[in-house]
Amino acid sequence: MKAQNDEDSAMTLIADTEALLHDNPEVAAILGIEPRRFVDFPDLAGAVLAAFGGVSAEMVQRVYEASPALVDLSIRDVAETARRNFEPGGAVATLLFARGVHAVMAHRIAHHLWQEGDHTRALAIKSRLGRAFSTDIHPAARIGAGFWLDHGLGFVAGETCVIGQDVSIWHNVTLGSTLCDSGPQRHPIIGDGAVIGAGATILGNVTVGAGANVAAGAVVVTDVAPGTVVVGAKARQVGTAKVSFREPQE
Repeated sequence: MKAQNDEDSAMTLIADTEALLHDNPEVAAILGIEPRRFVDFPDLAGAVLAAFGGVSAEMVQRVYEASPALVDLSIRDVAETARRNFEPGGAVATLLFARGVHAVMAHRIAHHLWQEGDHTRALAIKSRLGRAFSTDIHPAARIGAGFWLDHGLGFVAGETCVIGQDVSIWHNVTLGSTLCDSGPQRHPIIGDGAVIGAGATILGNVTVGAGANVAAGAVVVTDVAPGTVVVGAKARQVGTAKVSFREPQE
């Protein structure tokens, strides 16, 4: 039943996109997407990321075709973004106009290649599409289904980040390291359903529990309990500096 529902969602999204582009040729021209029939979601995704990111449509299409699970993830990202967002237009508007969705699609392609061991192409896609969408998401970062990256601008996620399912994150959020830990889990773990406001900075091997809220501008360096809200960014002295990139003195 789920597979049939996923296929139905993809076909509806494709048909709605074809209709919007056909009925609005000036919009299609602005976007740089030719109005035409799309064979399947990989074909449509290739056209979208080629128009907005300047990468090869055929390359995007091949990666999606190689992984039906990747198609399901992107369809769910689009559907969940359309459901949670207040903007009109539904899934088709989300696919064509939402920068955050494009950034997540690009990451899912790069992450798939990274998992396949093709690190060079993964990093190339991260570099090219990261510039296009103003994000910096390491290809190894793991992001669950139903991810809503609103606006997308300025989102940074480090190599060992783990983002659960149905997480919502606004722009200018950093999921980074403290520079004091080189271990296998040196970036944050974000629990299912967490919501992180614009400009929040979450550093190190900390866990934001399921359903927690991190307020805009908060700085988080310790675990956040599930279902709680954290706010604030007050800096305070806690000892001597531990990080330096200066050359050692003679």
